[in-house]
Amino acid sequence: MFVFMYLPILVLTFYSFNQSPYSATWQGFTLEWYRQLFSDERILSALQNSLIVAFCAVGISAVLGTLMAVGLTRFQFPGKTLYLGISYLPLIIPDIAIAVATLVFLAAFAIPLSIWTIVAAHVVFCLAYVGLVVSSRLTNLDPHLEEAALDLGATPVQAFIKVLLPQLMPGIVAGCLLAFVLSLDDFLIASFTAGSGSNTLPMEIFSRIRTGVKPDINALSVILILVSAIVAFVAELIRASGQKMNSH
Repeated sequence: MFVFMYLPILVLTFYSFNQSPYSATWQGFTLEWYRQLFSDERILSALQNSLIVAFCAVGISAVLGTLMAVGLTRFQFPGKTLYLGISYLPLIIPDIAIAVATLVFLAAFAIPLSIWTIVAAHVVFCLAYVGLVVSSRLTNLDPHLEEAALDLGATPVQAFIKVLLPQLMPGIVAGCLLAFVLSLDDFLIASFTAGSGSNTLPMEIFSRIRTGVKPDINALSVILILVSAIVAFVAELIRASGQKMNSH
């Protein structure tokens, strides 16, 4: 299973450092494809768009997702079960369905497609991921700490900011890092909701590989894999350390 999963990545890495752009045989080590990549204006522009989308979507989702998780975990209100189910639907709905539904919605209200429509679409699934991670963190916290703060004269807002939020921070950061990677890697939803001139990095890669995979795209893929793996690893470390601190 591991060979099936990771052998293509090793092959990709091999081609990104191979001097020959087309030959399967090793013809010498080179960093030329990486140099070409970092001097490619279209790639850099697409990367900038992807980062704008990811940071904006994750920033909005961090606030809304945290408040949603706290509200659903700590409060009772009519229709809570229904709302709970709807909140996490983006986790199980196929990306293509979210993409088509978002496009139909934007068309129905005559909203022009741009980089901000991609942000709005990404908030939908980023919100669910942040909310899920923060909710799992919340279930392991002692609710009596907030009650103690309220008994000592703190307002509900002060108890939230000074007592609950610091305890939730590892979960919030881990959820944000996970959502960031998913937003950065998304192709389907972005391709349906992007306006002209607002290509994201996955869209730019797809437009180029239709005529054959070039060595600079191999290099870009290696970088994306490394960045995604590092961010996911950091998110898991933060989440695990938060659980460990809570158990102590």
